[in-house]
Amino acid sequence: MVPSIPLQFLLWVSFLYIGALKFSSCVIDAKIGCIERERQALIKFKQSLKDPSNRLSSWTGEDCCRWAGIRCNNRTGHITILNLRNTYQPPMASFPQDIFQVIIKNDGGEAYLRSCLSGEINPSLVELKYLNYLDLSMNHFGGIEIPKFIGSLKELRYLNLSRSGFGGLVPHELGNLSSLRYLDINNDLYGFINAIYPDTFFDLRVDSLNWLSQLSSLQHLDMGSLDLSMIRDWLHTVNMLPSISNLRLSGCMLGSVSTSTSQLHVNFTMPLSFLDLSANALGPSIPAWLSNVSSLLYLDLGSNHFRDFVPTTIGNLCNLKGLYLSWNYFSGEMNMFKESLSGCIKNSLEDLDLRDNGLDGYFPDWLGQLTNLKSLDLSSNYLTGPIPASLGRLSSLRELRLNDNVMNGTISESLGQLSHLVYLDIHDNSLEGVLSEMHFTNLKRLETLHTYSNSLVLNVSSTWVPPFQLKDIIMDDCRVGPQFPFWLRTQKELHYLSFSNASISDTIPNWFWDISPHIQYIDFSHNQVSGVMFQHIIGRSSNCSNCLLPNILVNLIYVDLSNNSISGAIFTSIGEMMPKLMHLSISSNYINGTIPLSICKMKFLTNLYLSKNRLTAEIPQCFGDLDLLRVMDLRNNSLYGDLPSSLGHLSRLRSLHLSNNVLSGELPPSLGNFTNLITLDLGENGFIGKIPTWIGELTSLGFLVLRSNKFEGGIPPQLSQLSNLQLLDLALNNLSGTIPTSFGNFSAMAVTDRKNDQYVLNDTVFGYEESIWVYWKGRQSEYSHTVSLVMNIDLSSNNLSGEIPEEITLLYGLQSLNLSRNHLIGKIPEKIGNLRWIESLDLSRNQLSGVIPQSLSNLTFLNHLNFSYNNLSGRIPSGNQLDTLDDSSIYIGNHDLCGTPLPKNCPTNEKPHDPELVGDKEEDEKGIEIELFFITMGPGFVVGFWIVCGPLLFKKSWRIAYYLFLDKIKDWLYVIVARKMAKFRRKRSQRNCQKK
Repeated sequence: MVPSIPLQFLLWVSFLYIGALKFSSCVIDAKIGCIERERQALIKFKQSLKDPSNRLSSWTGEDCCRWAGIRCNNRTGHITILNLRNTYQPPMASFPQDIFQVIIKNDGGEAYLRSCLSGEINPSLVELKYLNYLDLSMNHFGGIEIPKFIGSLKELRYLNLSRSGFGGLVPHELGNLSSLRYLDINNDLYGFINAIYPDTFFDLRVDSLNWLSQLSSLQHLDMGSLDLSMIRDWLHTVNMLPSISNLRLSGCMLGSVSTSTSQLHVNFTMPLSFLDLSANALGPSIPAWLSNVSSLLYLDLGSNHFRDFVPTTIGNLCNLKGLYLSWNYFSGEMNMFKESLSGCIKNSLEDLDLRDNGLDGYFPDWLGQLTNLKSLDLSSNYLTGPIPASLGRLSSLRELRLNDNVMNGTISESLGQLSHLVYLDIHDNSLEGVLSEMHFTNLKRLETLHTYSNSLVLNVSSTWVPPFQLKDIIMDDCRVGPQFPFWLRTQKELHYLSFSNASISDTIPNWFWDISPHIQYIDFSHNQVSGVMFQHIIGRSSNCSNCLLPNILVNLIYVDLSNNSISGAIFTSIGEMMPKLMHLSISSNYINGTIPLSICKMKFLTNLYLSKNRLTAEIPQCFGDLDLLRVMDLRNNSLYGDLPSSLGHLSRLRSLHLSNNVLSGELPPSLGNFTNLITLDLGENGFIGKIPTWIGELTSLGFLVLRSNKFEGGIPPQLSQLSNLQLLDLALNNLSGTIPTSFGNFSAMAVTDRKNDQYVLNDTVFGYEESIWVYWKGRQSEYSHTVSLVMNIDLSSNNLSGEIPEEITLLYGLQSLNLSRNHLIGKIPEKIGNLRWIESLDLSRNQLSGVIPQSLSNLTFLNHLNFSYNNLSGRIPSGNQLDTLDDSSIYIGNHDLCGTPLPKNCPTNEKPHDPELVGDKEEDEKGIEIELFFITMGPGFVVGFWIVCGPLLFKKSWRIAYYLFLDKIKDWLYVIVARKMAKFRRKRSQRNCQKK
C-alpha cells in the first residue's frame, strides 16, 4: 500500500497543474484583444465608407473585437467575421413583406438609404488575413465594381455581396478563394431594393466562368440577376463543381443549351439538391439533361418560355419534392402532364407549381395519385368545371391555389376532408352554390381563406363554431349576411379580414372590437352596416378615464367601412387610438361633425377617404404634417374656409379631391409644390381670384377640375405646359378673354391610339384607382376603370370671347369639347373634322357665324351635338354620323340655317354645300382630271403608235394589205360622196323649177 501514496500524490499534483494551465490560458485569452494591424485596417475601411445612420459608431476604442459586426478568434485575437449586412426594418416590421416594401417606397426610401453603407471598399481589408466570413449585403454601393482584392482573402468560407448595387464585371480573382463554401452575388434589384431606387439598375456581368472551376469546396452559389448572356458553356462549368448542392441562376439571361451540350451526361460528384434556373430563356423545350440529375430535391424552371410537352423522363426524378414551372407558355389540357407525373416522381412530389400558363380543361382526377402533395398551385390558367370530389384524396395538401381561372359549378364537400390544409385560395372564378359547414368539417389547420369574386353563399348556423383559427380571410362578393357573421367571434388570430359586398345588413357588434389583438386590415365596404362607427370604443373611452383600449385599434393599418349606413361623428382621439393606420376609408356614409385634429398623428397615413358624408368645419391646418399622404378625398361634404397653406408640404400627394364643398378664398401659392400631383379636383366650391399660373408647373397633372367656382380673369396660357393633361374643366366661372392658341400643345389629348389601361397610382400602399366625375353629353358621369380614356375640355358658362383657335383641332384624341355659353365669335374651324374621336361637341349659345363646315360629317363617333343659339347660316351639312342626329334642337336659334332636320327648306338655287368648299373641291377635281390626262396621254400615244404602225414598219405583206385597204376605203368614200352630191344637186334643181 505504501507505493501507492506517491502515485496518488503525483496524480493530484498533475491535476492541479493542468487546472492551473487551463486557468492561466483563460486569463490569457481574456486579455487578448484584436490585432492592432487589423484594427487600423478596419479604421481605414470605415473612413472610406459613408455611414449616414452611424451603424459603425461603436468602432472606437482599442478592442475592435467588441465592435458591431466584428468577431475574433478567442485564442488568437484575429478577426474572423465581418458582418455588415443591412438589417434595417421600418417601425412596423411585423407587416407582411409586400406592405413592408411599400412603406419604404412611400417614404422615398429615405430611412432605408440612411441605414445603408455606401462609398468605397478600402483595400485595407486585405490585412484581415484570417477572415472567413464577409457579409456586405443589402447595402448601396452605387454601381462600383466588386473589388478584386477580395480574392486575396484566402481563408474566406462565406462571402455575401448580394443586393448591394455592385456593377461592372465580376472579378475572376474570386476564383482564388479555394476554401469558399458559400458565394452569393445576387443582383436582384426588382424586389426589395427596387422599391427604393426603381430607376436604377446596376449591370453586374460575367464574361467567363472558368474561375468557378477552382472553387472545389463551393456548396452554395447564387448568381441571380447577373448578366451571363456571353456564357455559352455554363452547364459544362457548373458540372465541374464537385461539391455544389445549391445552385441559383435565376434571371441570368441564359439561353437554350446547344444540341451537343444538351446530350451531356450531368454527373455531379456531390448531389445537387436545389437548382433554380427561373426567369431565363431556356425554352421552348425543357432540357433533357435535367432528367439525369437524380439527386434533385427542388427544381425551379419558371418563366423560361417553355411551350413543348414536359418530357416523361422528368417522372424518373424519384427524389424530387418541388417542381416549379410557373410563368411559361404551356397550353392545352392539364392532362398533358399526366404521363410526365406518373413515374416514381408521384411518390416524392410535394410542391407542384403550374401557375400563369395557358392550361385548360377540368381539374384532373389523376392529380389524386400525388398522395404526398403538400402544395398545388394552378392559378392564373383557364381551368373550367367544378372543384371535384377527387380533390379530397390529396390528404397531405397544405396549400391549394386555384384562383384566377374560369372554374364554374360548385365546390365538392370533399374539400372539408383536407385536414392539413393551411392555405385555400379560389378567388376570381365563376364558382357558385352554397358553402356549408361540411366544406370546413376537418379544416382544423386552415389559416388563409380567399373566396372573393365568385357567386358563393355561406350558409352556416348562428351557433356554428369553426374548427379553424383563421389569420387571413377575404370573402368579398360572397353572400354572408344579412346578419353579421357571429362565428367570427371565435377567431382570435385574425390579421386580415375583408367582407366587402357581402350582403351584411346589420350593426357591427361590440364584441367584434375585442376578437383579435393581431388584426391589421378590416374591410366591410359596400354593405348596409349601420350604427355609430366604433360605438363600443367611444362608449368605453368616454365612460372611464383609465380604460385600456383593445389592441385591435393599435395595430390596425387598413380600415375600409365605405358605402355603408354608418352615422355619428368621428371620435376625436382616432389618431391616438390607431397610430399605425395607413389607409382610412369611411366614404359614402352619414358621418357628421368635424375632422378630428388627431388624424394628423397618423404618421403612416397614405390614403384618406372621407368623401360623401356630412362633415363640416375647416380642413385642419395640421394635415400638412401627413408626410406620406398620397390620396386625400374629402369631396361631397360641407367643409368651409380657406385651403390651409400647409397642404403644400404634401410633396408626395398624387390625388386631391375637394370638390362639392363650400371652400373659399384664393388658392395658396404653396400648392405649387405638388410636383407629383396627378389629380387636382377643386370644383363646385367658392374659390376666388385668378387661376394661378403656377398650375402650369405641375407637370404630372392629368386631371384639372376647377368648375363652378368664382375664378375670374383670363385663362393662363401656362396651362398649355401640362403635357400630360387629359381633362380640363374650367366651366361655370367668370373667366374672360380669349381661349389661348397654345391649347394645341396638350400632347396627351393628341394621342389617338389610346389603351384602356386601368389608372392606378401604384406607389400607394394598397393601390389607388382614380375616380373622376366628368360633365359631358349633357349629364354627369363617373369614370374609374376607364378613366385613362377620358380626354375632355370644358370651358362652358364663362365670359370668353374671340374666335375658337384653329389649334384646338390638333387635339386629335379629344373625346368631348364644350365651349357653350360664352361670347365666342367668328366661324367654326374648317378642320373641326380632324377630331375623329370626339363624341360630344357643344358650341351652343355663343355668337358664332358663317356656315357649318362639311368636314363635320367625318366625325364617326359623334353622338351629342349642340350648335343652338348662334348666328350660323347656310345649309346644314349631311352625311355619315350627322344623318343619325335627327334633332332640330341641335340647330335651333340660328335663323339663317336651313335644311334637315330643321323645318326650314333651303332655296332651290342654293348649293348644297359650302360654296368655298365646293369651289375648292371642283378645282381639285379639275386639277386631278388634267393630271390624269397628261399622265395617261404619253403611254396611250406610245401604245397606240406601236399597235398601228409597228407591224407596217417591219412586215411588207402587212404594208401592201394596209395600202390596198386604204385604196378601197378611198374608193368607197369617193362613191358615197359622189352619190350624196348628185342627190343634192337633183333636189336643188327640183326646188328651182318649182319656184319658177
